[in-house]
Amino acid sequence: MDRLITVDTKDLQLSFTPNKPSTSQTFTITNLMHTMSVAVSLSTTDSTLFSFKPPLPLTVLPPLSSLSYSLLSLSSPAASLSSHTLSIRSSMLPTGKAQPSDLRRLFSSPGRHIFKDASLPIAFVGPHVVDFLLRSPRTVPTDFLLSKAVSGCSGPQISALVRDAARVGNPDFVSTLIDAGGDVNCKGSDGASAISVAVASGHVGVVRVLVGNGVEFDTAVDRFWHDAAAANRVDLMEALLECCGIDSVDSSGRAAVHVAAGRGHVEALRFCVSAGGDPCRVDLNGWTPLHCASEEGRLEAVEFLLEHAPFTKYAVTKDGKTPFSLAVDGGHFHLLDVLRLDDVLQRAAGMDDVHGLKSCLSQGAKVNVRDQNGWTPLHRAAFKGRIESVKLLISHGAQVDLVDDAGYTPLHCAVEAGHAQVALYLITNGARVNPKSMKGGPISTLVGCFCPSVPTLSVAH
Repeated sequence: MDRLITVDTKDLQLSFTPNKPSTSQTFTITNLMHTMSVAVSLSTTDSTLFSFKPPLPLTVLPPLSSLSYSLLSLSSPAASLSSHTLSIRSSMLPTGKAQPSDLRRLFSSPGRHIFKDASLPIAFVGPHVVDFLLRSPRTVPTDFLLSKAVSGCSGPQISALVRDAARVGNPDFVSTLIDAGGDVNCKGSDGASAISVAVASGHVGVVRVLVGNGVEFDTAVDRFWHDAAAANRVDLMEALLECCGIDSVDSSGRAAVHVAAGRGHVEALRFCVSAGGDPCRVDLNGWTPLHCASEEGRLEAVEFLLEHAPFTKYAVTKDGKTPFSLAVDGGHFHLLDVLRLDDVLQRAAGMDDVHGLKSCLSQGAKVNVRDQNGWTPLHRAAFKGRIESVKLLISHGAQVDLVDDAGYTPLHCAVEAGHAQVALYLITNGARVNPKSMKGGPISTLVGCFCPSVPTLSVAH
């Protein structure tokens, strides 16, 4: 015979609750002997952590009788960071009875009379244990312990723990909890989902795990794009873009591009625009991203937006504010030149103010900048017949064949306004003469009207 007793379980799971004794499921020991009593000894790897109910670690089982026990924890789940076992040994007891001192002597003497009947692993389980493991140092090997602890959690508890793991930023825990049945889309009482918690906490690894497990987004509630833009976290935005568009708006109609502009986060702003975010988007109060950047004095963001959405500097909010007026109200005088520099350049071109043109261009004004009608400074100078301005602008890289919103080139403007000298200068600097004028006749014919001494130009059809 190799066993005197049998045990009805293979492991013990302690469901831990703070400030309460932790109790496993009941386990039962049965004497297999038909005619003889058996002495039984129960012991754990650490007697300071566990106790028994009933408190009989040394007892006698009559023939074929059974005794049920519960294992109690005397400590916190810190004990779960080590492996613990319950050992059950037995010995035949021909006399059928013995004093506790006799039993202690019996089991303290090794020999063939002692049977090693069972060694049961002890595991702490339940949400409090998972939470404890989640907040333990990363150096602690928790994979096996976590898989055991999760087995004592209900479905809703596991789903709530997914959000906790997302907040802490442990992608391995998040994966394990999802594999155990956690709902990746479950929301807390505050309406926050795991993905919004992960983004708000800045944990890109967790975001990728959630996205890879089919997380869904509620654009009416979730503000993860706004959170990522506010933190200037392009890596978070890249992860989110795999499953969700970037133009979701908050209750005021603002998108991530507004948030990035207002915070002055040019990296996030650049990503928003490259990913399809609209730099001209208007919120419910008529604010564009440029308004947001101007109000906060964000120079780099203002410069970026003027390059990608130049016409928004003319946009007016419901309160009648342009980006320029918001910069003035906020005392952000370092923005005034950049917000008005292109306008000053246009005005200088129309007035033939060569010094003003040089000043604007030296400060960084774009020579081919357009106004709200699509006119460049060269259009304006050509229409006004400002030959010196035309020469200066072309020498600084002005493109002679850009068309405005109505299809006019600077050459059209010069001809329509009767400025033959400007028209000829534009032609000699590469302006094409084959496009039709807005009145239907070839430009070369119109130039001939102003300048009869000029030979008729051959026009390519």
